[in-house]
Amino acid sequence: MIPMRIAVSQISSTTDPRSNLELVRDAVRRAEGARVVVLPEATMCRFGVPLGPVAEPLDGPWASAVHEIAVQHDVVVVAGMFTPAGDRVRNTLLVTGPDLHVGYDKIHLFDAFGFQESRTVEHGAAPVVFELDGVTLGVATCYDIRFPELFRALADKGASAVLVGASWGAGAGKKEQWELLVRARALDCTSFVVACGQAHPGDLGVVAPTGIGYSTVADPFGNVVVQLSDQPSDTIVDLDFDVVTRAREVLPVLANRRLTSS
Repeated sequence: MIPMRIAVSQISSTTDPRSNLELVRDAVRRAEGARVVVLPEATMCRFGVPLGPVAEPLDGPWASAVHEIAVQHDVVVVAGMFTPAGDRVRNTLLVTGPDLHVGYDKIHLFDAFGFQESRTVEHGAAPVVFELDGVTLGVATCYDIRFPELFRALADKGASAVLVGASWGAGAGKKEQWELLVRARALDCTSFVVACGQAHPGDLGVVAPTGIGYSTVADPFGNVVVQLSDQPSDTIVDLDFDVVTRAREVLPVLANRRLTSS
């Protein structure tokens, strides 16, 4: 199988969706030769401000503009945005490209470390996968990475890689937890995990999970393929999905399960 080239663009979003759209456009331009460009959770607008005023549907101007960028460059763009949900919003990971335009609504909301995402955000319910060049890819968002059952469910749906957008909250031990969780989830589902986080934004004076950087790609054996610093930066990885086949042959944790969710 021909490896799939995936770009990881670790940006630091602002509170202005229009300027963040330019960050998306620039990221795609830099990702020459990639089939997928992964950006963080909250690419549309960083956390720490009211999200209702910026939320738009998947057919709204912001997501439509990202779709046009993706089509122009013949890539799939994965980027975090917010969609309306009555008097709340949904934390949506947009997946868009030629003949593709879907959203994954974050299932596990960040009610931890003194932050309560569920106060203003409506949780999603359904795992999402999509197919590109004959390969099935899954998606997840930030706090989802603490829940191995989601990653196993994506593998059960055929995912050979899970693309994760995050805006990871800073704090003692959080960088170490982030890397550990990315590697552990890759082992849990014997898939690649491509986890793109918001870069560290400096001192914004807000209490919100605005990012620590250290976007990480792990292979199905839990090895770190690449990890970025805390600053805005990009990397491109070539995922060899024959590694997934080998991992599932020698480490058949999915086939060996005895406990599954009902």
